[in-house]
Amino acid sequence: MLYEKIRTRLARGACILLTVFLCCPLSLQAAGTEKENEDPAQPAQEYQAYRQRFDAIDRLGDIPAQGFRIIDTQAFPVTLEPYGEVIFIPALDTEYNRFALFLTDGEDRVVYKTDRLETNNRNRGMLEQPNKGMAAVSFQDLNGDGYTDIVLITSCINENSSRPEKTYKVGDVLFGSRDGFYQDWRISDKINRFSMNKSIRFITSFVRDGNSTEFLYTAMTQKELLDHGFRIIEEQCYWRNFEKMGRLQVVPGTYTMADYNVFMIYLVNEQGYIVWSFQPMGEYDNLYGLKGISCQDIDGDGLKDIMVLAGYSYEGSGGQSVVESGYSVYYQRTAGFYEDTDIKQTVKCSDTDTMSESVERARADWGWKTGQ
Repeated sequence: MLYEKIRTRLARGACILLTVFLCCPLSLQAAGTEKENEDPAQPAQEYQAYRQRFDAIDRLGDIPAQGFRIIDTQAFPVTLEPYGEVIFIPALDTEYNRFALFLTDGEDRVVYKTDRLETNNRNRGMLEQPNKGMAAVSFQDLNGDGYTDIVLITSCINENSSRPEKTYKVGDVLFGSRDGFYQDWRISDKINRFSMNKSIRFITSFVRDGNSTEFLYTAMTQKELLDHGFRIIEEQCYWRNFEKMGRLQVVPGTYTMADYNVFMIYLVNEQGYIVWSFQPMGEYDNLYGLKGISCQDIDGDGLKDIMVLAGYSYEGSGGQSVVESGYSVYYQRTAGFYEDTDIKQTVKCSDTDTMSESVERARADWGWKTGQ
């Protein structure tokens, strides 16, 4: 009944908006022309207009009327303190693609709403955001205060990826209280900065159970990594002399958290200190298997570069697990190593590729002759 109620009212709202659109085509076209001659004050004016639209939403029917598209397949009833039974409604702003959450009561009143979410900060300082929708949501008491919290994961379009259909995730937690919901921005920042946004279980393991991947990014020594549970992949661990950085040990390994294997590679000196680190996984969720690590000159400058080939898994659009091969290339420079993200546009990777084949193709992209 609640679903039917939402759909019926949305259909009526859509008819009204369509009528307005058909009756006012010239005014909409004029607005588009004005955007071409944007003045410095326009971004602030656009944000103010957006906030006015959002702040004007007081009832269920106001959501589409103010330019937000309800994701009705993900709207459902839930009981949340202190509101009682409400309808949980995710929505996307049709103009700027900003994600918003609404809670409505039995009389269609909006009792809670927010768009102040981590997912709306992907494009810093901009209204336009790459949000695609909601990937997962869970309702549970994470901090033990007796109030239900909302654990949220959204999916965003990877605008700079060679695989635009492969989205990335953004995690957030709204903590419940007697006055509504609030966010701890320190927690939300760590969830996303340290790649703990893979799943609801991953976020729960961090917030409720106190596990964290933060040490993978902040550790100073190999011993510190091992003390926190990092497992070295011994068969791919070896010493190399890097022209600009000296004799270093290549140390790949994984840390398991909430059934995910987080893959990292470190360069460690003879005293056991970490001098450089790499995160080859990128936006993948899990290491499926490491195929190899090569330390050879790729770009022809006489310096050893690093190439990593591995199988990774991620959650597909239908929720299924997808496994595919991926590679990363890091060029040695005077100040350290730098990843080449552009090479993936021209040098493709298949599941049958070997390490030597991948190195040859990467070298060929730089003009090396095959077998050189």
